[in-house]
Amino acid sequence: MGKKLRLILGDQLNAKHSWYQKQERDTLYVMMEVRQETDYVHHHIQKVVAFFQSMRQFAQSLQDEGHALVYLTLDDERNEQDITKNLDWLIKEKAIEHFDYQLPDEYRLDKQIKKWVSKLKISHEAWDTEHFMTKREDLEAFFKGKKTYLMETFYRQMRKNHDILMDGKEPITGKWNYDHDNRNKLKDPDLIEAPLTFKKDVSGLVDMVRKAGVKTLGEIVEANFDWPTSRKEGLRLLDYFCEKLLPNFGTYQDAMHTDHAFLFHSRLSFALNSKMLSPLEVVKKVEQQWENHQDDIDISQAEGFIRQIIGWREYMRGIYWAKMPAFAELNFFEHKRALPDWYWTGKTKMNCLKHAIGQSLNEAYAHHIQRLMVTGNFALLAGCDPDEVDDWYLGIYIDAIEWVEITNTRGMSQFADGGIVGTKPYVSSANYIHKMSNYCTQCKYDKNKKYGENACPFNSLYWDFYDRHREKLENNPRIGMMYRTWEKMKPAEKGNILQQASTYLDQINDL
Repeated sequence: MGKKLRLILGDQLNAKHSWYQKQERDTLYVMMEVRQETDYVHHHIQKVVAFFQSMRQFAQSLQDEGHALVYLTLDDERNEQDITKNLDWLIKEKAIEHFDYQLPDEYRLDKQIKKWVSKLKISHEAWDTEHFMTKREDLEAFFKGKKTYLMETFYRQMRKNHDILMDGKEPITGKWNYDHDNRNKLKDPDLIEAPLTFKKDVSGLVDMVRKAGVKTLGEIVEANFDWPTSRKEGLRLLDYFCEKLLPNFGTYQDAMHTDHAFLFHSRLSFALNSKMLSPLEVVKKVEQQWENHQDDIDISQAEGFIRQIIGWREYMRGIYWAKMPAFAELNFFEHKRALPDWYWTGKTKMNCLKHAIGQSLNEAYAHHIQRLMVTGNFALLAGCDPDEVDDWYLGIYIDAIEWVEITNTRGMSQFADGGIVGTKPYVSSANYIHKMSNYCTQCKYDKNKKYGENACPFNSLYWDFYDRHREKLENNPRIGMMYRTWEKMKPAEKGNILQQASTYLDQINDL
């Protein structure tokens, strides 16, 4: 075989991949910063910078190990700003005779590269990314013949397959899932540890992105960038999580607080989704930490975290490859309302949304309950178009890559898939938000009022949602109690609630 070109995408920063275990003569690697990737959605400025910084550090590490590599920066004059167009001229210029690539994790990129290689006049090969604990097709095969894809069943099998928190064929404590122990409100903020910071200066990257005219959203502190952008930093963050945060993680993983953006969450999702860390090494490290410190760390803390990685993360990826591209078009409730303007500014009088959105704009991060039960909950209750909701989540969060974003957003959060991912819509009134946070304590709106002056919008929109979607939801066995409660209300009460919801929806941009 003659000269070989190997493509590395921005979310394929796996230093442990078999490609790099030895130097191969006549092998050239290529990485590229392209407008194709910065522009397909409006990304958070921190997300763009984090990917470019991580890619550059990864490229440098490969070169330091002796690998030959071409790196196209966003402002390189040779850069066609399109992955396959850049590959075309590189293959010609470097007299390439064979092309290798790792399977992309986004459907659009997979389709683009497959179409391109089908016309290549040189040999080519697709490689696994050697990152995930399952193959693309494993989940669909696991549930073959089943109408529903129950995550818990898949999660238990993953535990068995990889011998995680297991005693032979049984869970190590006799119990599989500690979800009921993971739902506590934070009442003592003094428990919170200061987050680990990296304090990198990324002003040069920010200047390049802005000079190029890339449209971004959110804020960035250029001289104090805190996200891990190398495997070394990712491992430091993993160690910090295990030592400082894991003892309280499970207990408070659903909690929300106005003064603490990260609480006990690991902030490892970007390092994982860019493949700087592998899910198996993260899970094994957490399992080992629990095993070595059982006097200080309850099993519920470790199990709650491990379930997110080998349960939800692998499960959502499997759903993505089983259901795309049709999944991206699903709109079970036929919602068409535009996302409120304040999703892009955080300027709303609803305290929970002001904090969850403001934090997202400032940090490019919100944890799963903020995403699901605050921003996602409101968008679903208000009947927002899942296309717009997808674009917002995909753009604003540093860890959002479509395979994990769209399954969580269109599936779990918006129930636009009609029940593939979740068995019921995740909606709530103000009661749940108050139960899990301090958001309601200083809000203009009254969490206890369904209608009338300053009544919390979540309360009337909650009942309005169930009322207008009765035909599609009333036979769901997990929702029957809601409809029985609704029916017991007096007609005047129901009328007041629905009128309040209608008023709020008409004034949605002013809430």
